[in-house]
Amino acid sequence: MPALPTPDDVLAALRGVIDPELGADIVELGMAQRAEVGSDGAVIVTIALTTAGCPLKAQLMREIRTRIDALPGVTSSKIDWTEMTAEQRAGAMNAARLNAQSASGPNRVPAGARVLAVASGKGGVGKSSVTANLAAALANRGFAVGVIDADIWGFSIPRMLGLEGRLSADLDSDGVRHITPHSIPIGTGRLDVVSMGLLVDDETDALMWRGLILNRAVQHFLEDVAWADDLDYVVIDLPPGTGDVQMGLARMLPQAEMIVVTTPAVGAQRVATRAVTMARKSHLHVLGVIENMSAFTCEHGDSHAVFGSGGGQTLADESGLPLIGSVPLEPAVSTGGDTGSPIALDDGPAAQAFRDIADLLADSLAPPVAMAGCSARMLSAALAALDATPA
Repeated sequence: MPALPTPDDVLAALRGVIDPELGADIVELGMAQRAEVGSDGAVIVTIALTTAGCPLKAQLMREIRTRIDALPGVTSSKIDWTEMTAEQRAGAMNAARLNAQSASGPNRVPAGARVLAVASGKGGVGKSSVTANLAAALANRGFAVGVIDADIWGFSIPRMLGLEGRLSADLDSDGVRHITPHSIPIGTGRLDVVSMGLLVDDETDALMWRGLILNRAVQHFLEDVAWADDLDYVVIDLPPGTGDVQMGLARMLPQAEMIVVTTPAVGAQRVATRAVTMARKSHLHVLGVIENMSAFTCEHGDSHAVFGSGGGQTLADESGLPLIGSVPLEPAVSTGGDTGSPIALDDGPAAQAFRDIADLLADSLAPPVAMAGCSARMLSAALAALDATPA
């Protein structure tokens, strides 16, 4: 008679049972909670479902019994069903998200690029304006910056950066067709931009797409765009809220770091907290908070808190994050967005605020990956010295 399996042997066998909805095995998810093996070879396992009415129960039961019954020495198998607690469900969701991120497919975003995802809890806080100006300020410092307009429904980046014309598709050296981003020089750097606004005939066209199609559009921007290998940053303008695109991005680009935009208003700040929560549940690193549309200073020098005050700092303090910067309310910001001339490249308090934010990111919070370490800086200095040496 074959030796009886141990409880650990039973749980090891159950690692082959994958929850089809969560995409991870039932042991990793915490669903397979306990195994008992009797002296007569009878096996009893305790399985906790995420919900008692799980429609996949019958399928899971078949697969669990098949795995257990195949073990040497097992004479019978029984499943004791139970339901997960709220804490256990949260743990299962975390495990599922980590598994999805580790299984994220390949994309053409350069491994050496720092990915900054600009998010907001709600619309109307100037998230796209922050994205366009932040990207322009980084490029003006000499960086190569990719810009992905992932706000598929509400694309506005092309107008804010003064871009027109449809994106083209070209064959690469391997004969594979890829989308070529629009590239514009700024200062000593450049912007490489893709947006749904560069794929439609008219910017007033309405895209009435559901979640899966939205995710697929973002996936195209990651996988089918010929992103240059020398990109220092990729800045992504996310749609407002915490929906399909945000969750899809967390799965497809787990290295992304989030910047949350809010206005000073308490209502906007409370909604923005959800974006922070979503990022952390999706295991994305949150770099900090940008307060947009802070106090307006009139021509007489008087300051007016049109949208309230303190929301950005409160969000940062409650979330344990730094306040990266506050951008004052200035008509020139809106005018620059309408005319395709980012205010970050001009003069004034708002322009300086965007440049200060870009400096803080590049010098401290999110330096370019290629120059983040001492070795890279030493190598760069050595190469510069060699270039300066007369032949």
